[in-house]
Parts: sequence; structure tokens; C-alpha cells
Amino acid sequence: MIRIVADMASPVLSETCHPTQPLVVWLRLGHVVSLGPSMELDAHSSALACLGVGVDGPFTVRPDEHPDITTRSFLFRARKRHKVVQSAGRLLFCYFDPTATAMARSLGGMRRTVHGCAVDHHREAELIALCDRPDLDVDRVLELASVPAATTRDRRIAKAASIIRADPAAPHRAAKLAAEVGLSQSYFLRLFAEQTGTSFRRYIQWARMLRAAQGHISGYDGTRCAADAGFATPSHFTDTFHRMFGFTPSTLASRGAQLHIEQE
Repeated sequence: MIRIVADMASPVLSETCHPTQPLVVWLRLGHVVSLGPSMELDAHSSALACLGVGVDGPFTVRPDEHPDITTRSFLFRARKRHKVVQSAGRLLFCYFDPTATAMARSLGGMRRTVHGCAVDHHREAELIALCDRPDLDVDRVLELASVPAATTRDRRIAKAASIIRADPAAPHRAAKLAAEVGLSQSYFLRLFAEQTGTSFRRYIQWARMLRAAQGHISGYDGTRCAADAGFATPSHFTDTFHRMFGFTPSTLASRGAQLHIEQE
């Protein structure tokens, strides 16, 4: 596992930043975990699902077309509009690709539903306790949150995934990689999703996100970061990032986020 740590703080931080409660983000293939103050986003939907936990107290979510819900843990569904309208202290967010298996596992961790929304994770007390330790154990967080990292056991899929990670900017095609590892395209795509926890197309997006973030840490400008990662333009990178997570890289910078990049 390669780990890169960087401070994404802008030269001049927004007055809304809380130096005593920094925002820390762990970015890895298929998952993002963040811990810190709420980013105070407008109502939005993202391509990822997310478990939110109020570390220091309950928080209030406003689902689209439903009354506010105040809870200590909430499962944000992918492509559903939500807004955190009030929070007390730090929030833990675990973003993950909403494959059928991952969603079933995550929903199984929630105790009840309110207005059709899943709330009250059965391991929330343990998740809160983890957040009060000096160094957050991200693997344990994901395990408790019912979204553990997928394990790529099949050597053929591991080989294809490593090819993508080695050069995410390349125009990878499922048919070509499937043939290279000796599988039919249909079986390759099904096995790839089972083994990596995300689709072939989304895996490439994740790999490109990590490559762009690594470029930023290396001091490259946005144009080079986007190009080196396979994005047509910096705005293409920003738009893709926003569609996945519901916020932009500039949001992280304005919050003075500390970014941890983890890649195999």
C-alpha cells in the first residue's frame, strides 16, 4: 500500500475553517472517508452512497421532498438529493460505490427507517469511539460501517486492475483487457465488479482521481494534473469529481483539508 499525505490548504483559508477541528480525508480506490467539520454543502446528489455519523452529537438531514431527520447516523443513497442542515461538531463520512452487494450490506447495518431513509447504524457507538483515537483506523471504520474494502483474489482481475492503475490515462477497453487475461468480455466485467467492488468504468475513474490527486501533491498545476490522469480538461476532472462525491476539489482546499491518498 502506497500512502501519500498532503495538506490541501489554500494560501489563505476561509474564515469558516476550524483549525482545532481539521478536515481529514482518506482517498483510496473505491472509498473515501472524511472526518471533521461539516462542509456546509447545498442540497446535492452524488454517484456514491455514503454513511454519515455525528461524532460529537446528532446532525440534521433534509432529504429532498421529506421532513428533516435528526439522527446520529444516516445512510445517504446515491443519486438522491440531501442536505445536512445542522450539525454539532465533527462528522464522519464513508463514501463508497453503491454496488448491489455493498448497498445490501450497508442497509443491513441500519436499525430503522424514517420517511424511507435508513438511520441509526448498529455500530455507530464503535465508529464514534474510533474517531476519538489519535490515528483513525480507516480499514476498521469501513469494516464497522459495513463497507469493507473489496479483496481482489482472482489473479486475472488483479492483473487487469494493476494495468489500469499503472497508466490510468490510457484508453482502457474491457474487450482488450479481457482478452489479455484470458476471459470473455461479459465474464470479465462481471468478475471485475465482484472482485473490486465497483464497475470496470468506475474503477478507471477512481484510478484517474488518485493520479490527479498525486499530481496535485507533487505541485503540478490543474491542467497537467488533469491531462496526466486522463481527463480532457481541468473542468472535466472537476465535473467528474463533483458527480462522484457531491463536492469539488476546491471545497476541500477551502476547508484546509489534509488529504491521505492510499493506493495498492
